[in-house]
Amino acid sequence: MAERIPVVIVAGFLGAGKTTLLNDLLHNHRGTRIGVVVNDFGAVNIDAMLVAGQVDAMVSVGSGCVCCAVDVTELDDLFTRLTDPRAGIDVIVVEASGLAEPRNLVRMVVGSENPRIRYGGLLEVVDAAEFSATRERHPELASHLRLADLVVLNKVDRLAPGELDRLRAEIATITEGAPVYATTRGRIDPGLLFDPRDPAAPRPGEQLSLDELLFDHDHHHDGDGHRHLHDEYTSTVFSSGTPVHPRRLVEFLEDPPPGLFRAKGFATFAVPGADRFVVHLVGRAITFEPVRGGRAPRTELVLIGTGLDTRAVLDRLGETVHAGPEPLTEQDLLGVWRYVPEEVTASSTVTEGM
Repeated sequence: MAERIPVVIVAGFLGAGKTTLLNDLLHNHRGTRIGVVVNDFGAVNIDAMLVAGQVDAMVSVGSGCVCCAVDVTELDDLFTRLTDPRAGIDVIVVEASGLAEPRNLVRMVVGSENPRIRYGGLLEVVDAAEFSATRERHPELASHLRLADLVVLNKVDRLAPGELDRLRAEIATITEGAPVYATTRGRIDPGLLFDPRDPAAPRPGEQLSLDELLFDHDHHHDGDGHRHLHDEYTSTVFSSGTPVHPRRLVEFLEDPPPGLFRAKGFATFAVPGADRFVVHLVGRAITFEPVRGGRAPRTELVLIGTGLDTRAVLDRLGETVHAGPEPLTEQDLLGVWRYVPEEVTASSTVTEGM
C-alpha cells in the first residue's frame, strides 16, 4: 500500500523553542520533503519562508520543504493539497501557535477523513530552564504534557548540575510515561520523528536548495567545535517466523516500554485465515491496517525511542509469540480491529507494498 504521510504536531508555549526546532528540521531534513503548516504566521521567523516571501499560498522552497501559513480551520483543505502525489511530500509538520490548544489539532488529524495521512505524534516543546515559571503562568501545561507523545525538553544547557534528572522525574510524574527528549537549541534527530529518504536516491533535477544556501552546514556545532547536548534515539528490530498472539501484541502497544515513541511494521497473527496487518504506534496512538494478499510467515517490527532498554523491549515482544497448542479464533482479533481506521474497515483491506 502507499504509505500514509505522517502529520507531526509541534506545540509549546511562547519561547519554548518550537520555531527553532522547526528550522532545524527544515535544514536537517536528509532529503525528506517536509510540508510545513504554520497557524500563527505573524509569530514565526523561518528564514527560508522570509526569502520566499510571506504569502499564504503554498510556496516551494528548494528541495526540502513546502511552507504554508493558514488558519487552523483550513487545515483539512490544506492536507488535501499537501497529500496530492504531485507535491511529493514525505511528512507534514504543523506548528501550533503559542496559545493553541493542542488537543484540538490532534483531534483534527486523528479524525481527518483524508486517507493519505496518519497521525505522526504530538511534540510538546518545553523550556527546561523556565519550566517552573511556565507551569505557574500556564497551569494547563500539565494537561498538554499528559497529551504529548514526546516531550522535547529544550535549553537543557541552562540547567544547573543535577537539575536535568530532577526535571525528568517531575515530568514523568505528570505524563505517566511519555518519553522525554532532552536537547539544546531545538536540535532533534529527524530519524526519531520520521523516516528520512535514502540520501543515495536524490530527486530528479535536484539542485542546491534555498535552505542549503542560507544555512551554515556546521550547525550542529558551536563555534568552538563542541557538539550540542542532546539525547540519542535508539532503534531495534523484532522479527518472528512464528505468528503472534493478537491480544498480547495489543497489550504491548497499549502499555509500551519506557522511552518507546514509535513502532512500525507488519504483524502476522496466529488466527487461521487472518490477514497480515500493518502496525503503527506513535506515542499512545495505535493503528492497524489489514493487508490484502499479505499472508506471510514473519512478524517484523521496527521500534524507535529515546532511552530504550532494547533487551527488555525484545523480551516483551518475544512473549507475544503464540507457540502454544491452543487454537485462536476471530474473537482474539477484536482488540486489533478496535484500532483499524473506520475508512479502512469500510473499504475492506489494502494491498501490500508498504
